[in-house]
Amino acid sequence: MTIHPASPLLFDFFDPLPIVIESSNAPLTSDAGLLPLRQFDDRIGLTAQFAAALHDPRDPQLAEHSFLEMVRMRLFGILADYEDQNDHDALRTDPVFKLIAGRSPNDADLASQPTLSRFENAIDCTSLKRLRDVFLDQFIASFAQPPLRLTFDIDAVDDPAHGAQQLVLFHAYFDQYQYFPLLITCADNDQVVMVSLRHGTAHAALGADDDLEYLTARLRQVWPDVHIHVRGDAGYGVPWMYEVCERLGIEYTFGLSANVVLQRETEDVLALAVQRFEQTGQPQRLFSGFWYQAGTWERPRWVIAKAEAHGRGTNRRFIVSNRPGARVWIEPTYDDYAMRGESENRNKELKRDLAMDRLSDHRFCANYFRLYLHAAALNLLVRLRREIADPPPVPAESVPAEAMAGAERQAYQQRRRQRDPLGEGQPWTWRTLLIKVAASVVVSTRRVLVLLSGSWPHVEYYRQVSEHVRSRPAVGHVGSG
Repeated sequence: MTIHPASPLLFDFFDPLPIVIESSNAPLTSDAGLLPLRQFDDRIGLTAQFAAALHDPRDPQLAEHSFLEMVRMRLFGILADYEDQNDHDALRTDPVFKLIAGRSPNDADLASQPTLSRFENAIDCTSLKRLRDVFLDQFIASFAQPPLRLTFDIDAVDDPAHGAQQLVLFHAYFDQYQYFPLLITCADNDQVVMVSLRHGTAHAALGADDDLEYLTARLRQVWPDVHIHVRGDAGYGVPWMYEVCERLGIEYTFGLSANVVLQRETEDVLALAVQRFEQTGQPQRLFSGFWYQAGTWERPRWVIAKAEAHGRGTNRRFIVSNRPGARVWIEPTYDDYAMRGESENRNKELKRDLAMDRLSDHRFCANYFRLYLHAAALNLLVRLRREIADPPPVPAESVPAEAMAGAERQAYQQRRRQRDPLGEGQPWTWRTLLIKVAASVVVSTRRVLVLLSGSWPHVEYYRQVSEHVRSRPAVGHVGSG
């Protein structure tokens, strides 16, 4: 086993004896909590299906490290906060990472950083297209019963880049050189369903219509009667998005940028909100709905306006929707649109906690592949945390948890975080409570023994997750289209 050379460190705060810190070549790990996630991966077949979609141009007789092995190295490394290829120059000797990749801790080391770099740069466009189907196959297979209705949120995430990556361009609004990935997530189960890597100056909705059409076709092959609802901010409130949704029979709710006509149409409701705020001193939120046709639209569409007045001033927001109830249930339609903020939280997890913005390969296709790796890591975690979630019961006199709002919702979410930290936990919470645990690994002729610290305070979380994934049956997978 290769270890980092280092001079011993000496601490003298313990009076009887000096404390000497040295590196060890013993089979130790700091990420034993990845093993339950690897067991879960084995049950749902995510990394196996992911790697099987990749075209491997190498001579099998000369390849020392399989694509499956390297996919698992990178994906589980991302989960454990090792987003860089360079990290694997040390992790390639880690006994848990060897087990995750399918090797014994006594076997030869895993792939080095140069090997991983060649791997990522070998991925071609055909493989990327097949990965699109892998994500959809996994999404479909995650439902035990055919869903009657699905809600998808479309969003673009700025991805700052530093270097000479292909198609990195300067975006004036974000004031940075960047990529501009497009993500489609499912509000019903939090999974990333489709990803697209785009050049830095792309329009927010560039390609979203094509992705939505492909997604709809795949889903209706399996679930012909499923009702699909799509939400997006004002970047997607453009004619070609309305048209593709209407042609495909999809319900949509998109944000709409304010203009002089919309502001003039809502002067009365804003004035009423201001008047009520002045009378009561309480924040006011009023709604109105009306037919509106922009100059670039071929026909009128239903628009909902929200007018607010409070101590910080006034605010107006607009959405456009073709939902059947939007003309009657105006405020609930807007509130449902606002719930897309939960999907934005998943995007934040992907970007901040799982370092989605670490797209630092030179080739565009290699960075596109990296985006898939990071999204697959999030999906693995999301699916597991939904399965082990244990939310507190809702009081009998209360509305269902999904319908809670305001202070009641905040209080319930606080109780849930206290009772169910992993079921609600973001990746950093999982790292703190489960993934980041030191262990020694001992290989004998009969077993691989992983010894956790007996004083680790989170062992019950480890046991809970491990018991679930150990007893969980494996599931089949829907074939790619």
